[in-house]
Amino acid sequence: MKIKNELEFNTKTFEKSFGFMPDGESVFSYELENKNGMKLKLINLGATITELLIPLKNGEKIDVVLGFDDLESYLKSFELKSAPYFGATVGRFAGRINNATFVLNGSTTVLDKNNNGHSLHGGNNGFSQAMWKVKEINNAENPSITLTLFSTNGDSKYPGDLTVDLTYTLSEENELIIEYKATTTQETIVNLTHHSYFNLDGHSSDLTNQEIVVNANQILETNKEHIPTGKLLEIKNTPFDFLSPKKAPSIIDNTFVLNHKEEFAASLFNKNNNLKMTVYTNQPGVHIYVGGNCFNKIKGKEATSYHPFSGVCFETQNFPDAPNHNQFPSAVLKEEEEYAHKTIYKFQSL
Repeated sequence: MKIKNELEFNTKTFEKSFGFMPDGESVFSYELENKNGMKLKLINLGATITELLIPLKNGEKIDVVLGFDDLESYLKSFELKSAPYFGATVGRFAGRINNATFVLNGSTTVLDKNNNGHSLHGGNNGFSQAMWKVKEINNAENPSITLTLFSTNGDSKYPGDLTVDLTYTLSEENELIIEYKATTTQETIVNLTHHSYFNLDGHSSDLTNQEIVVNANQILETNKEHIPTGKLLEIKNTPFDFLSPKKAPSIIDNTFVLNHKEEFAASLFNKNNNLKMTVYTNQPGVHIYVGGNCFNKIKGKEATSYHPFSGVCFETQNFPDAPNHNQFPSAVLKEEEEYAHKTIYKFQSL
């Protein structure tokens, strides 16, 4: 009972109302800040990051993620022609699954079809639209918050009861550390990712003066509907070769095969303010997507009109459609195993 009371006290200390769902359920926002002034804001709907303030050497702070100021806009964004998933946690399976179908242990599962006859980012009601619960808040030297989600057997047609713990931590080195852990009661598939759109020039700017590096020699070959064919393509001396810094492309929606887990996965650098973000992960791939288009139907934070060049996602994850390709890293989670995914976004003001 003592632990529960302490948790309730800590939660209320950092908890602010962010509005109400259509059924009347409350949505709350939470805030973490490290000793350097790096600040994270999130809501429990979708375990969504709504703001990430990074301190610069000149004393300014810059909000480097796209998002909305109110709950209604987040809800309406899922009704857009192409939902942006601003700052959301994506699951049960990030990316596309061909024909919304996979076979596991001889049994065929047919998922929600929400993307040209395929399943995308967990279907119509994935983790990005779920209400997560706060499990723990730690306001120590490296402040953190842990949220949990219980996804029942058959949720969005996926097998097995899945329990997910997600921890956000702000380190002394100005790292946003994201850790996922998941267990299941029945063999299933899992592929989680984070879907913030980053812009190191501020969420209301564009990517014009920002450079990308990706530590990869290959990408997944895909068809015209962005479904992997199963082949890996060498990208040396092609437009997808980002081993050396290149300007952020205006159109990209591709999964890069990472070279080494112990090395950095990708980086983004803004020449305007010398701010750099470096991405590290234990996942086999990073899906890079430029976008954020709200089609002039919803305004972003501070009444910003987000457009296709507003931000870039670095979605660290397993490969899309992995359950349908035996040569891809396995996305299967068994009852006795634990899914463990760690990604770090490190910020440096150079």
